[in-house]
Amino acid sequence: MEAAMPKTSDVLLTALAPAIWGSTYIVTTELLPAGMPLTLGLLRALPAGLILLVAVRQLPSPAMLPRLFALGFLNFALFWSLLFVAAYRLPGGVAATLGATQPLIVLFLSRAALGTAIRPLGVLAALGGLAGVAFLVLSPNAVLDPLGIAAAFGGALSMAAGTVLTRKWQFPVPPLTLTAWQLTTGGLLLLPLALILEPAFPVPTAENLIGLAWLGLIGAALTYFFWFRGIAMIGPSRAALLGFLSPLSAVLLGWVLLGQALSPLQVAGAVLVLASLWLGRMTGGPAPSPVATHADAKTPAE
Repeated sequence: MEAAMPKTSDVLLTALAPAIWGSTYIVTTELLPAGMPLTLGLLRALPAGLILLVAVRQLPSPAMLPRLFALGFLNFALFWSLLFVAAYRLPGGVAATLGATQPLIVLFLSRAALGTAIRPLGVLAALGGLAGVAFLVLSPNAVLDPLGIAAAFGGALSMAAGTVLTRKWQFPVPPLTLTAWQLTTGGLLLLPLALILEPAFPVPTAENLIGLAWLGLIGAALTYFFWFRGIAMIGPSRAALLGFLSPLSAVLLGWVLLGQALSPLQVAGAVLVLASLWLGRMTGGPAPSPVATHADAKTPAE
C-alpha cells in the first residue's frame, strides 16, 4: 500500500527526538561522571519511566509484558549498552557513521516484518544520509577496532528492530503510555547490569543533577514520546531517516557551545543530510492504522 505524504507537523515533531539526542554526548561529557555507561543508562530510563507511569496511571496487562520487555531490551537496554561499548572502543566519527546504517536496516526489516516495499528513493535517501554523516564526523585517521565495529552495528540493528517491532506490535494505548512502559522495562533490564558491573554512583553535584534531568526528562521521556508517536504517524522508514539529525545536531552543538570549527567537508555533509531528509519524506510504508495513532486511545488500567 502506498502511504500518504505525512503531515509536516508530524515529521517535525518526530525530528525533535533525534535532534535532541544529539545533545547526549555534550551533556554526558560536560555534566556527568565518566566510566559509568550502564548506570547512566539506568538513571536515564527508569526514573523517567516511573514518572510517566504515575502520570498516565495505566499498567500493561500480563499478556503485553513479553513484547514490552522485548522492546525495552531492543530500544534501551541492548541499544544503549552497545552504543557505549562502541563509543569507548571506536573514535566518535566511526561509531556515528556505523550507527547511521540504521535507516538502511529499517528498510529491509520493514519489508520482512511489515510487507513494506523497498523503494529506490528510500534506499537513495538512506545512502545519501549515511554519506552525509560520514562527511560530518569521520576522520581519515580513524582506528577500526573489531569489537567496537561489532557493537556499533549491533546497536544499529537493535534500534532498527525496536523501531520496526514498535510499529508492528500496535499496542492500543496513547504514545505517552507506550513510552512509559518501554522506558520502565528498559530501565528494569539495565538495573542488574549496572549494579553488578559498575561502581556506585558518586554523591551527585548540581551539574550531575542537571545532566541527569536533561537526559531523563527531555532526552528520554519527551523524545521517546515524540519517537514512538512518529513511528505510528509517519512509519518506521521515514522515522529512521530522521535519525541522521542526531550526529548533525551533535556537530552543530559542538560548533556553537564548544567553539569547534566546521570544515568545508562537514558543511557539505550537513547539506547532504538535509537533502536526504527531504528525499526521505517521499518514502514510507503502509499507512498507519487508527488504533496505532489515536492520541486518545484508552484501555482499562490493569
